[in-house]
Amino acid sequence: MNNNEIDNSSVTADINPDEYYPDNATDITHHERFRRKVFKMVSVGVVDDFINQMYDIISTFALVLNIVVTVLSTFTELDLKYGSVFDYLEAVTIAFFALDYILRLYTANCLYPYKGEWKSLVKYVFSFTGIIDLLSFLPYYLPSFFPAGAAVFKMFRVARIFRLFRINAYYDSLNVIAEVLQRKKQQLMSSVFIILVLMLAASLCMYSIENPYQPDVFANAFSGIWWAASTLLTVGYGDIYPVTTLGKAVGICITFLGVGMVAIPTGIISAGFVEQYSRLSNIDNASESDVHFIKIELQEKDKWVGKRIADLSLPHGMIIAVIQRGDNTVIPKGSVRLESGDKLVLGAESIKGEKPVYLKEIVLRTNHSWNGQKIKDLDISRQSIIIMVKRDGKTIIPKGDLILMENDTVMMYSKVKEKNTWSDTPEQEV
Repeated sequence: MNNNEIDNSSVTADINPDEYYPDNATDITHHERFRRKVFKMVSVGVVDDFINQMYDIISTFALVLNIVVTVLSTFTELDLKYGSVFDYLEAVTIAFFALDYILRLYTANCLYPYKGEWKSLVKYVFSFTGIIDLLSFLPYYLPSFFPAGAAVFKMFRVARIFRLFRINAYYDSLNVIAEVLQRKKQQLMSSVFIILVLMLAASLCMYSIENPYQPDVFANAFSGIWWAASTLLTVGYGDIYPVTTLGKAVGICITFLGVGMVAIPTGIISAGFVEQYSRLSNIDNASESDVHFIKIELQEKDKWVGKRIADLSLPHGMIIAVIQRGDNTVIPKGSVRLESGDKLVLGAESIKGEKPVYLKEIVLRTNHSWNGQKIKDLDISRQSIIIMVKRDGKTIIPKGDLILMENDTVMMYSKVKEKNTWSDTPEQEV
């Protein structure tokens, strides 16, 4: 097995962290490889290639341009003067949204690799993002087939705005809002339920009191609900209000309760933000521990070949971080079986309280001072120990009487990081 420095640029995930390609994805067709490239291109936040970066830029620009055109077209003067330009820009951006949706349908199996072709397609179509992607362009074309519903279809243009949430992939801070709402979901639902119950009770109570005196204003229970909502939310439009003394007294009580009811969800969300930022701050201030990585390639005769990761006897504190299999990256689950040619990225945490350990690899070139000398005669620091010698592809145990030769690869262990004093050529750190 060959020890090399880890190439971080080659350890990349092709899809989101929770889903990945099957373990036996080494033998794939050109069509499947092309589809995965398209999937990486349409996936927001994957910027490991120039084409992927440009697609994200174009997608964001098209969305912002479409929203700006939609807003500007509502101004009569601008619409009369630049209406044709607005229509052209809207048609181009909508066409891009339609193309983007088709590409996402085409790559749905890459997003849900274990669902199968049709199941993954259906899952994306009926997902929240799939529905938003569909509504971002479909209402634009529907009036051509159903002219009577043009006004209704035009209302669905607001769905395009929700595509802006894709920007969250670039800014982790924006995800804090979603995380807070998710963490406080139960408390928020309870507070909303209390507000709805109080609103219903207030509306029925006010309807009973005011209907005999204002039959046209408090005509039904819904009129009471509108008054209760505007009062509880401290808006008070003034279009509906009580005129009786008892009704005004009840209205005062409802107004005070409304202030408290609105404060409940506000307090829950505020406390959630404080907890989330405190948690992130604790993570940032947590003590860090170095993790050292090495990259090895399994040969056909290695004992690990054919074994599951769960069956390997790895030392405590050591993990298999990534498996590179051909052109693919496999996340190392316990059920994954290792194959010959796999490149494993092994990680091990530093032992607390221990001094760093340095491994050096020195290749003995021509005229090296160690050529022809026995290991026991070498003038090296007592802090350094030769642990292995490689010669013609074979590993030799470094006994004291072993004579070093040209082109030997010497692996040295040292407790201190020493400057190379043994050769004019730099050694390789492992």
